[in-house]
Amino acid sequence: MPAKRLKIVSISSEVAPYSKTGGLGDVARSLPKALKRLGHNVICITPLYGQVIDKKKNDLKLIYENIKVYLNSKDAIRVNYWKGYSMKGLPIYFIENKKYFSKRKTLYGSTHENVRFLIFDVAALKLISLLKFEADIVHCHDWQTGLIPFYLKTQFRYSHTLRKAKTIFTIHNLIFQMGVNWWEVPPKKKDYGRKRIPHITDPELEYINFAKRAILSADIINTVSEQHKEELMTKKYGQDLDRILRNREERLFGIVNGIDFKEFNPINDLGIHKNYDYQKIHRKKLNKKYLQKKFSLPQDEKIPVIGMVTRIAEQKGFDLLFDALDAIMNFNVQLIIMGGGDKNYVNRIKSFIKKYPKKINAHLKFNTKDATKVYAGSDMFLMPSRIEPCGVTQLIAMRYGSIPIARHIGGLIDTITDFNPGTKKGNGFIFNKYDSRELLIAITRALENYKHKYVWRNLITRAMKESNSWEIPAKKYVALYKKALNIKNGNGNGKSLKNKK
Repeated sequence: MPAKRLKIVSISSEVAPYSKTGGLGDVARSLPKALKRLGHNVICITPLYGQVIDKKKNDLKLIYENIKVYLNSKDAIRVNYWKGYSMKGLPIYFIENKKYFSKRKTLYGSTHENVRFLIFDVAALKLISLLKFEADIVHCHDWQTGLIPFYLKTQFRYSHTLRKAKTIFTIHNLIFQMGVNWWEVPPKKKDYGRKRIPHITDPELEYINFAKRAILSADIINTVSEQHKEELMTKKYGQDLDRILRNREERLFGIVNGIDFKEFNPINDLGIHKNYDYQKIHRKKLNKKYLQKKFSLPQDEKIPVIGMVTRIAEQKGFDLLFDALDAIMNFNVQLIIMGGGDKNYVNRIKSFIKKYPKKINAHLKFNTKDATKVYAGSDMFLMPSRIEPCGVTQLIAMRYGSIPIARHIGGLIDTITDFNPGTKKGNGFIFNKYDSRELLIAITRALENYKHKYVWRNLITRAMKESNSWEIPAKKYVALYKKALNIKNGNGNGKSLKNKK
């Protein structure tokens, strides 16, 4: 048991396996579990997406019905609250409003995203009060929860239940700051983060910058790797919020994500063809042939397979990949992609599949059930990202013995070390510049090392044995929470956690 059992609320717009579009859903599931295992009292809150989450299948129970939630002096809305369990002793609460969260088959994409998540944020704070959960920490994940720190400093500052709570705002991806693209907001409409929130019928509400308000109001801000923390304070990567992040540098920290080692374990993963671990690596080739068959590619264990499990978007480096792909296809190699996203990029992928039907194939929709088949069946895992705050897919890939080929950026710097065939050290192949020729060189290096079976087997073994579980990051978050509580008492010095014993 910890010296002080903290009461923690984790609030996010998605929590796997109930709802997920990317790494946020994984973190929002796994971090609370790790905190619970450390002995803390944790609850989770997320929206109930009516066409995505099956209440009966997930054994959700209605605990509060038709609750009136006041958004401001004028607006009020009715919500229901449902309860389930992420694991034994870890409740997860779902906020239901059919008008705003049950009309779509996707989590996001409404033209009124700010209205939706304003309602979610206020309803989440209302729930904490209904539960009488006197939180020490309210942990808010990404822009969708960004008004919570602001509200706790303004209209909820007199809440009896929440009066002692301190807020942590975690930046998972600062490209997303609000319900519209921040760079498309006209200068005259720009939100400077201090004025009152407009009423929900006011079109001006859609210009409120949730992430900016969270950065200005949260007691602690963090992002998902130490390297990305430094990047966010630069004009190149700060997404127009670098100045206010520099102004709050003493409250800004970086903690690398982990993965759930119970959830992602090739020795007992029921979703893959043949189970294995680093002592039974020979079974990995059976998963490879299964994957080749599933994606209608020639079944040949000697052909190296490069996998990608990703959101298909510009920041993931698809422009770079497309520039290099014809050259890559000159090698005896196969490329398998799983993920959904930008239609223009999806169409480009389809055109390459037509051009190289025996070398490239894709499932152009994210499928949680089949994702680990790609990790288990691929020899290498490609991440040519332009921006990558942390990334969890490279950690999962290494867990399954798929060696990352990645750009030296963000959390990829913190988690991947370039392989040196002379010293036999390293766990992947990295390139520095965002340049298609450098990407091609990194892939070439990987393919050349792949030819040496003994070298490659040792590389797989080393990657699979690495410890990237949530245990260490969870302890760092607990230290961050305690720092927030010290700041509350006027004792916080805002220094880096690196020096904290």
